[in-house]
Amino acid sequence: MVFSSQAFLFWFLPIALGLYCVVPRRARHLALTLVSYAFYGWAGPLFCAVMLASTLLDYACGLMLVRGAPGGQLAPGGPRARAQRVWLAVSLAGNLGLLGFFKYANFGVDTWNGLVGALGFPELALEGCLRVGLPLGISFYTFQSLSYTLDVYRGRTPAMRSLVDFACFVSMFPQLIAGPILRFGEVREQLEERTHTLAKAARGAALVCLGLGKKVLLANACGGLADTVHGAGELAAPEAWLGAAAYTFQIYFDFSGYSDMAVGLGLLVGFTFPKNFDGPLRARSLSEHWRRWHLSLTTWLRDYVYIPLGGSRAGPARAARNVLLVMLLAGLWHGASWTFVLWGALHGLLLVAERWNRRRPLWWFLPGPLQTLATFGAVSFAFVLFRAPDLERALGLWRAMLGLGGDGPGAALVRGLVWRPHGLLGLGLAAAVAWFAPQAWDFTQRLPAWRVLAVLAVFVAAVAVLSTQAFDPFIYFIF
Repeated sequence: MVFSSQAFLFWFLPIALGLYCVVPRRARHLALTLVSYAFYGWAGPLFCAVMLASTLLDYACGLMLVRGAPGGQLAPGGPRARAQRVWLAVSLAGNLGLLGFFKYANFGVDTWNGLVGALGFPELALEGCLRVGLPLGISFYTFQSLSYTLDVYRGRTPAMRSLVDFACFVSMFPQLIAGPILRFGEVREQLEERTHTLAKAARGAALVCLGLGKKVLLANACGGLADTVHGAGELAAPEAWLGAAAYTFQIYFDFSGYSDMAVGLGLLVGFTFPKNFDGPLRARSLSEHWRRWHLSLTTWLRDYVYIPLGGSRAGPARAARNVLLVMLLAGLWHGASWTFVLWGALHGLLLVAERWNRRRPLWWFLPGPLQTLATFGAVSFAFVLFRAPDLERALGLWRAMLGLGGDGPGAALVRGLVWRPHGLLGLGLAAAVAWFAPQAWDFTQRLPAWRVLAVLAVFVAAVAVLSTQAFDPFIYFIF
C-alpha cells in the first residue's frame, strides 16, 4: 500500500486513526503496531516475518546488553564486558545478515555469473540459484532497529522493557517503508509520554496534503519527461540534460513528498519526527547538498560509520578514505547494483575534491546562483547512475550529455516529444518550488486561513490528478 493511493487516503488511514483514537491510551502502541503490520503486509504478508525477526533480535540483544546494569543503562564511554561485545556482534550480524541476504543475494549471484563468464568458465555459473524477493523498506527498518542496539551499547539510552513499545518504534507505518530513519533516542520519551493537540493534528494534516501534492503534481509530472529521455535510443545534449534534470526533480519531490507525509502522519498520532530534507537543491556545493539531503541517512552514516572510522581526526588522507568508504556504503545501501556503487564513488570523489579545495565549492569562482546551478548539474549528472538500469545505459546518456550522442532521426523525435508545453510547465513548476518556494516544514509551522486554503487546494488538485493515474509507488520503496 502506498500513501499516494485512494485506498490509503480514504480507507486505511481513517480506519487506522479511528482505531488509534478509540482504544484506551495504554493500548495505543499495540493498536499502532497491529495496523502497521497490516499496512506492511498489504504487499507481501510473509515479509512481516522478516521485520518481526529483526525486531525480536534487537529487543533481546538490548536486554542482554544491559543485564545487571543499574537502571537498565550502561555507562557512556565505560568499558564493555566480553559478553556485551558478543551481544552487539549478534545484533550486527543478524541485521546485516538479513539485509545482505534479501538485498544483495541476487546481486552477488549476477556478479559471480558475469565474472566466471568473462573468465571463460561458464560452467561455474549459479544460474539455478533461487531468486530472492526484496522486502519493502528493509534498508530503512534494519538501520533503525540496529541504531537502537548501538545506542544501548554506547550507553546513550536505556534498554526498552516493553516488547510492544519497541515493536511500535520499529514498525510505525508513517515512516516504515521509506523513512525518515528514526533513532531510538529521538522518540524514546515520546513512546513513554506524548501530547495530542489540535495544532499538531492540523500541521500533520497539512504536511500530508503538501507531501501528496509534491508526489502527484510535481514528481510524477517530471517523471514522464525523465522516462521519455532515459528510454530513448538516440539523444542530443539539450534533451539529455533536460531528462537528467527532470529525474533529479522527480526523485527529490518523490522522496521529500513521502518524508513530508511521514512526518505529518506521525504528528497525527502524536509523534514528532525529525526533518529529512532541508532544501538540498538550493545547495552551492556537494558538501552542502549532503548536509541537506536525506538527513536521517547522512547523519546515521556519520554517527555510526564515519566517526567510528576516525572521521577527519586522523589527517587528510584518512579523512578522504573515510569519506570514500561512507559514500560507497551509501551507494550500496541504495541499491544492489554496480551503478549505485559508482554513484557513491562519484559523490565520494567530488566530496574529497571539495575538501582539498579548502572546503570550498569546486566552482567557487562563480556567482552564488551559478554555484547552485553547477551543483544541481553535478547532482543530476550523478543521478544518471541512479536511474539507468545498467552501466551501459548510463554511459550512453552521459555521452549524450557531453554532446557525443548524435543528432539523427531518433534524436529529432525525442526533441519533439520533450519540448512540449505540458512537460516544460511541470518542469518549470518543479524548479520554482525547489528553488524559491518555502519548504513544507516551514510553511506549516503557522497555519492562518490563507495557508489552510492553499493546502486544501493542493490536496484537491492532487486527488483529482491521482484519480486519473495508474499505480505509481514512491521511488524509494525499492531501496
